[in-house]
Amino acid sequence: MRTAITLFFLISLLCSSLSAATLTQAQKDQLKTLLPGVTLSDSTIEKLEDVFYTRDMPVRSRLKAISQMVGLDQMPAGSTLKRTICIWDIGGRNGPVFNAAMEQRALAVEYGINLDMVPYTNETVMVEEFKAGRCDAALMSGLRARQFNLYSGSVDAIGAVPDDQHMQTLLQVLSHPKQAGHMVQGDYVVMGIYPAGAAHIFVNDRSISSLAKAAGHRVAVLDYDQTQAEMVAAIGATPVTTDIVSAPNKFNNGQIDILPAPLVAYEILELYKGMSPDGGIVDYPLTQLSMQLIGRLDKFPNEVAQLIREASFEAYPMVMSRIEQETKRVPDRWMINIPEKDKQEYEVMMQDARDALRGQGYYSGDMLTLQRKIRCKFNAARSECSITQ
Repeated sequence: MRTAITLFFLISLLCSSLSAATLTQAQKDQLKTLLPGVTLSDSTIEKLEDVFYTRDMPVRSRLKAISQMVGLDQMPAGSTLKRTICIWDIGGRNGPVFNAAMEQRALAVEYGINLDMVPYTNETVMVEEFKAGRCDAALMSGLRARQFNLYSGSVDAIGAVPDDQHMQTLLQVLSHPKQAGHMVQGDYVVMGIYPAGAAHIFVNDRSISSLAKAAGHRVAVLDYDQTQAEMVAAIGATPVTTDIVSAPNKFNNGQIDILPAPLVAYEILELYKGMSPDGGIVDYPLTQLSMQLIGRLDKFPNEVAQLIREASFEAYPMVMSRIEQETKRVPDRWMINIPEKDKQEYEVMMQDARDALRGQGYYSGDMLTLQRKIRCKFNAARSECSITQ
């Protein structure tokens, strides 16, 4: 256990000087006596700082280099530090999310941390278990993460991230040490944010291809989010309260007409059943969804979480590759092309919704501002880019 705790302590010391970019003399003195029988020279400590702060090396390489420099790799293997990570995956132990998480578990094991991965098919139950302290960290949807961190939980803001290029840029910014202060809220810390693909509108009738045509139809809204119901009612549609597990079945059984969902859900949740024979998918993304790993701050100090966040972003290409594999399973015949004027209607509606929800404290103003800056970076001609917020 000492090996793992020593590495945690070492990283914490190095991270604690992020704003100053150098260790204080007191911190250096702590490092010099960290390992029994080992004396770290000032030059070694300076090398440690260089390795930690570099952005040119992958996290795995940096951890290994730090371990070797202070002799952690030579210490006898003792008991490991154990942490319980709860994973939400509708597919349970055989689901794609859980299997991907198990692959990442190997990195932690290398550094003396034993991660006990526990799958949950019901996100509501998992979140309650996490709140009760039975999980040290939990992987959940960005929509759920909002209750633990408003800033990161606003990543999924409606219409705020137009495509995966914008999403990649946003997650790259959020993994930078300069964002570390935003990643702690109360007793919780954001340990990683992963892309989950674009959310589209699945309909059981292709004629429901615009906001105006949604009026009078039944729309699935999440039971824990009253705001969704209010937005649906505002366009004249009928909100049907449900949860993530039940919503696909209700759509497939004809109990609801409209289901917002990621394309990756098409085959896994058999949504083609609900669309058959005359339905489809509106070819316009409402937002880019995320999965977020939220930890208990007393189990994962923000300094340790920072390296995990960086490692999470390094996994971006792998995660996107898997998402693309799933989205390719959606036949083109299901896609409903909509006129440019309808897309503009969607954009205006979503902008108005973001502004209103920002005022209600539902979304983080800081996150919405960051997302706007990224949209303007990709397209400075957008009307919103001339507005100072």
